[in-house]
Amino acid sequence: MDTHGRRHNRRVVVPVPQLSTFVCTRLTTFLSTPTRVHAFARRWQVTGLLTELHDRLRDKVRQKEGRSPDPTAATVDSQSPRAATNIPRSTSGWDGGKKVGGRKRHLAVDCLGLVLAVAVTAASVQDRDAAVPLLERLRTMYFSIRLVWADGGYAGRLVGWAAEKLQLTLEIVKRTDDTSGFVVLPRRWVVERTLSWLMRSRRLVRDYETLPAMHEAMVLWSMTMLMSSRLAGHRPGAFSRPTPRAG
Repeated sequence: MDTHGRRHNRRVVVPVPQLSTFVCTRLTTFLSTPTRVHAFARRWQVTGLLTELHDRLRDKVRQKEGRSPDPTAATVDSQSPRAATNIPRSTSGWDGGKKVGGRKRHLAVDCLGLVLAVAVTAASVQDRDAAVPLLERLRTMYFSIRLVWADGGYAGRLVGWAAEKLQLTLEIVKRTDDTSGFVVLPRRWVVERTLSWLMRSRRLVRDYETLPAMHEAMVLWSMTMLMSSRLAGHRPGAFSRPTPRAG
């Protein structure tokens, strides 16, 4: 409105760099305290917005890699990070196999290593026991999946249960008896690579979350940042299997 009281319908054009700086400045001011940051992350986790964002990015990555958004196979495995001192004893335990105390995160990933389902339990929970709710969640969310690969820790009655109750073929990929040292095993290397991706996130190197649900949310945040980077073209082809070097 000018000095004569007339209203002008003018469009204000703001250059992208200045707009980005303005938005980042206001966002930084809004999230200036740890309490606000935690409340923001908690709200996204509780309302399901984080899962929705993560799943949509995963579909975009799969389409970019020439795959259907609906996966048909998955790989499961677990990882036991060390726990911080604030972790309640009621949700933690001792992993006798890896000699680590705290919690254990269980993952189901697709053939690109993208997370399909995650569950966090006490480290004392056996892989085959934690796989029951994990596979049930996997079947509920992705009815297109028919085949799941796993290591020897998932062998036994779980194979028959998955086939009878969930119509899933659980294929155990074992090491041969004459194998010694580190060996890249078929299919299992995919989920092991995803576990190594998670260890690049400082928040996931050690378990700092009081609630297991927040630990699961941090896994989704880590993968969300990774997939966003890949979609932006910073590391094209990073989800494909690396080609062996000649010589």
